[in-house]
Amino acid sequence: MRAPFPIKTSIPTRFESLDVLRGLTVAFMVIVNSPGSNVGYTQLEHAPWNGFTLTDLVFPTFLFVMGNAMSFTIRKYNKENQRSFLTKVFKRTLIIYLIGIFLNAYPFFRFVNGHYEWIDFTAIRLVHVLGRIAICYCVVSLIIYYSGPITAYVFSAVAILVYWWILYHFGDQPDPYSLTGNAVSKFDLFVLGTKHIWHGEGVPFDPEGLLSTLPAIANVTAGYFAGQYIQRAGISKPGILRLAMAGVLLALIAAGWAHVFPINKKIWTSSYVLLTVGLDLLILAILVFVIEIAKMRRGAKFFLVFGRNPLILYILSYLIVKLLYYLQVDGVNARDWIYKSVFLPLIDPVNASLLFSLTVMMIVWIVGYFMNKNKLYVKV
Repeated sequence: MRAPFPIKTSIPTRFESLDVLRGLTVAFMVIVNSPGSNVGYTQLEHAPWNGFTLTDLVFPTFLFVMGNAMSFTIRKYNKENQRSFLTKVFKRTLIIYLIGIFLNAYPFFRFVNGHYEWIDFTAIRLVHVLGRIAICYCVVSLIIYYSGPITAYVFSAVAILVYWWILYHFGDQPDPYSLTGNAVSKFDLFVLGTKHIWHGEGVPFDPEGLLSTLPAIANVTAGYFAGQYIQRAGISKPGILRLAMAGVLLALIAAGWAHVFPINKKIWTSSYVLLTVGLDLLILAILVFVIEIAKMRRGAKFFLVFGRNPLILYILSYLIVKLLYYLQVDGVNARDWIYKSVFLPLIDPVNASLLFSLTVMMIVWIVGYFMNKNKLYVKV
């Protein structure tokens, strides 16, 4: 059977630590997206509004590692003519975005009043996680190709400052960063309308909206910078120390900025960008030191399975969990039935929910293991 996306039979040479970071991110993303119930550890849930949990680091890290990967592939793009480059970038952007639309609509039915019925295809959510990934990838690729990395860095810095200004001046005073009064919600409602954005907060508001994608571009650019820096500086203790120090400095600036511009994942505040970039630089520095310098690779292969097929394994986990949520067994959705019948009798509710997540993660890992063993790497 022909794969739906191009399959490569080899992996371009790159630092193992970068693949491990990508794998860690995907593995944790699967865990936090696959709880067995609504009862769980605080760090495995997003902060309700202002604030920060470990889960809030997952999505920006995914963008960060995408920037890492771009730092290795951009040289190939530079050798291509403009038409070939634009075709590849726009094709990939469109495919990723449309996959996101598909995942939002999947499984195309809902269980309502005791029976299954088709979803309203005129009210599909148009912005989503993969949509943000697609837009950020496209914008950063175009800027770097046409103007170079320096322009990308300047653009990102200006973007997070302009975003702060927009949210403050167009949000409702005295709290322009509130759920009901923020400029992100206003912009998305104006452009997309109520039917096409998320309502999970109890009001029409989308955490992956259009306006809040602007500062997310900086997370990709930071990942690109980190990848370029490691390639230029090489693997050395002084170089890795500088990377870690940059991370600590950004995190400290974010903590200070948070007094006037709160750290908030759902509206992707600029202080949140600096905090997540800082933490990602610090984590990357630690992984490079442990794996590349100290040669401590025990356990690394587990995460390499996720790191070498990140997008397809993320999609697979989403398909599994969402299908379980909408299928009905004995009057409840299949996810709840499995959780209560299999996991809850074994352990307390919080850890039973976590065990459910870990089981889903391991099922996805097994698929990834056999793909990796057979050198099947799906790339959009």
